[in-house]
Amino acid sequence: MTSAEDPALQLARRLRSLRKQHWPGRRITQEQLSQAFDVSVPLISSWERSKDPALPPVHRLEAYATFFATGRSVAQRPYLLPDRLSEAEQAAKDSLLVELVDLRDRAQSGVSAEEAPPLTNNLWRFPPHEDITIVCSELPQRLLTQRPFTDPEDPDYVALYRYSDLDSLLELYGHIRAINPHNEVHVRSGASSLPANAYTSHLVLLGGIDWNKVTAEVLHRIDLPIRQQGRPEDSDTAAFEVIVDGAVKTFRPVLRKIGQRQVLEEDVAHFYRSRNPFNRRRTATICNGVYSRGVLGAVRALTDPRFRDRNNEHLMSRFAGQETISVLSRVQVLQGSVVTPDWTSPDYLLHEWAM
Repeated sequence: MTSAEDPALQLARRLRSLRKQHWPGRRITQEQLSQAFDVSVPLISSWERSKDPALPPVHRLEAYATFFATGRSVAQRPYLLPDRLSEAEQAAKDSLLVELVDLRDRAQSGVSAEEAPPLTNNLWRFPPHEDITIVCSELPQRLLTQRPFTDPEDPDYVALYRYSDLDSLLELYGHIRAINPHNEVHVRSGASSLPANAYTSHLVLLGGIDWNKVTAEVLHRIDLPIRQQGRPEDSDTAAFEVIVDGAVKTFRPVLRKIGQRQVLEEDVAHFYRSRNPFNRRRTATICNGVYSRGVLGAVRALTDPRFRDRNNEHLMSRFAGQETISVLSRVQVLQGSVVTPDWTSPDYLLHEWAM
């Protein structure tokens, strides 16, 4: 198949031409389109690029079809119409959507074996001799000053004391090393830029947007109907927001007050797996939570010997053939100990999504 016949490239060119040429004399920038669709500019760029373009999910193609079906989208500032289309506009939308979805379907069916979706019978097993990089959150300086042995000049300096989510790192590093004996596994800090080759390895990200800059960068470049609220202060309580049928549903941890202390009874864990946005032949995995117990719950869901097989089989049965999966679940905390979430139980499962 030549590049001229490649439906993925045809789709990328079509999306680019819609943006630049659909309305004579009115060229839409990637930034304007990203604002209309409420996504990042790098994501729009990834759908339009002329080499290895990313495939937009169908609901984004529907947004394209809606946006370019009517001149009302750009009557003032470019935006996605919230109201109903006229009969002629609806017909234009339907025609464009059929064209775009057909290109996407043909592109998806033509994915080579070398680029097969990363969902396998063990999500923590990777092809031999492919590097794996675990990126951890690092404690902010204001907290490091309160900890002993975090100063590199200290004779008893311990580098790992600078990391957050150490229990998750220990659990996951040991598991990945055990089942991938022929792979190099590196641990990096998410507080600063990684070496270039780390971004294009199999990326495993521990922790969320507040302390892990790499997690924030990856989330900025993918299209996910889940958003994590930030925690400007340590005392703040955040949540995950999920877009369901156009409405926002919020999932929060559960805390109760014992004396003068707030005690965590239940956290929210987020597990995400997709192609690596920096290298489509590698994967990106995020284990996240509102608090560190949620991060550990996301890790243990697929490492705990009592639950990992059933949770992995659940993903395989639900999402076989999908290259992007997302699971949001409850994580019970009993006297400080994390109970591994059972993704086969509706008592634990909060939200699933795949494409």
